[in-house]
Amino acid sequence: MTWLETLVLGLVQGLTEFLPISSSAHVRIVSELFFGGDAGASYTAVIQLGTELAVLLYFMKDIVRLLRIWFRGLVSAEARQDPDYKLAWYIIIGSLPIAVLGYLFQDAIRTSLRNLWITATVLIVFALLLMVADRLGRQERDNLTLRDSLAMGFAQCLALIPGVSRSGGTLTAGLAVGLRRPQATRYTFLLAIPAVFGAGVFSIFDLFSAEHVGKEASIAQTIVGTGMAFAVGYASIAWLMKYVTTHSYALFVWYRLVIGGAVMLLLTTGTLTPT
Repeated sequence: MTWLETLVLGLVQGLTEFLPISSSAHVRIVSELFFGGDAGASYTAVIQLGTELAVLLYFMKDIVRLLRIWFRGLVSAEARQDPDYKLAWYIIIGSLPIAVLGYLFQDAIRTSLRNLWITATVLIVFALLLMVADRLGRQERDNLTLRDSLAMGFAQCLALIPGVSRSGGTLTAGLAVGLRRPQATRYTFLLAIPAVFGAGVFSIFDLFSAEHVGKEASIAQTIVGTGMAFAVGYASIAWLMKYVTTHSYALFVWYRLVIGGAVMLLLTTGTLTPT
């Protein structure tokens, strides 16, 4: 991997992680189109640690409050009545599906599921699903239930396929069950923390092992790419949280349709190779 690719992919990761357009798809497409090959699922997972550090910083007060009430609730019946205690459990429960499925299908995630025909197809399909959920969802609730947590947790699993989008899948599920956009977006960010940190830490060992599938990146390049993703990701969170209070997700739907169609065209003409 070149240093230019390191910087560009870190920038792409930071810009796209929190938008419902699939950061893994963009990293996959950009690395193939402009740098002649796939950076690899493990490298993508590791630099995502940067964007999750941005989430930790942005939502630090929320996270500290949730952790405090969760620990208190383990020993205090009064604390267990606090809505934040339930929310903390919902984040834990909602994170379990992707942890299990990510482990079971790790080989496919690193190889066959990174086929660009699959990426382009799911970019389009999940754009349409997001559009339907955004338009038809009741958007009348702010408080989550266990059912909401499970629905969004299983939707997050679909993000193991580049092109679905972690935020796009969970937002679609959140809107479909009736949550308002800001609440669905906030829970999406919080739900991603355990999954992304787990995948990132686990992938560090694979990235520097002999079995790594993808380009070889040095430790220094990995650190710089992760740092770039952190800096740009923090700005992206702030922008999106403000944007969703007054706008629908239509902009992202159309963007996904255009990118998905463009990738299919490039694959058809041989400009891009699918694997």
